[in-house]
Amino acid sequence: MALTPKMALLAVASSLAYLGLAVLGWGGFDAFFADPARIALVAVFAALVVAAMFSRGNLSAGEEEDRGNRWVLIAFGVIGLLSAYLPAYTERAGFWVFGREGVRWLGVLLCAAGGALRIWPVFVLGRRFSGLVAIQPEHELVTGGVYRFIRNPSYLGLLIASLGWALAFRSGVGVLLAVLLVPPLVARIRAEEALLHAHFGAEYDSYRARTWRLVPGVY
Repeated sequence: MALTPKMALLAVASSLAYLGLAVLGWGGFDAFFADPARIALVAVFAALVVAAMFSRGNLSAGEEEDRGNRWVLIAFGVIGLLSAYLPAYTERAGFWVFGREGVRWLGVLLCAAGGALRIWPVFVLGRRFSGLVAIQPEHELVTGGVYRFIRNPSYLGLLIASLGWALAFRSGVGVLLAVLLVPPLVARIRAEEALLHAHFGAEYDSYRARTWRLVPGVY
């Protein structure tokens, strides 16, 4: 089962807007697509969007939601808009850029790897994956696969992909924006953990005790 038509339209529209801001930041289509790494970046972006169409991710509030955490979505939206435009613009302007072509291609690879890690859990969780902090009907605790080691692989993927996007433009501003994702992301993780603890109790506490939030051995 794929995304609903409404969710699919939202995904396509937001993705086109994101890429459109990047193209605008670089001064237009001709300038943006003059570099092979940026062409590859768009190809990766498009492939991830197409893959997401076949997932069952949603924005359902489910049976129980922590509505107090919705501010995080606004933070993600603001940082996302800035990340779409500023890295491209600052590279064109020559402001706080670093590295050479190798940095661009490293960024493309990180964007692809992070994007895949971001989407993979959406397929694993199916309809239980929501853009909101919520417990879904017949919600079950998944502890296998990548969840055997880290509790939030999709968020780790988001951070890696965001860093990759910044590096693809050799943008120090973009790297800073990727770092700014961490505080709202940690707030969201804590809200999710509190909700899962309230719902699953000792089962979740046991799972949390043997895993890491994002990076094994670090956090």
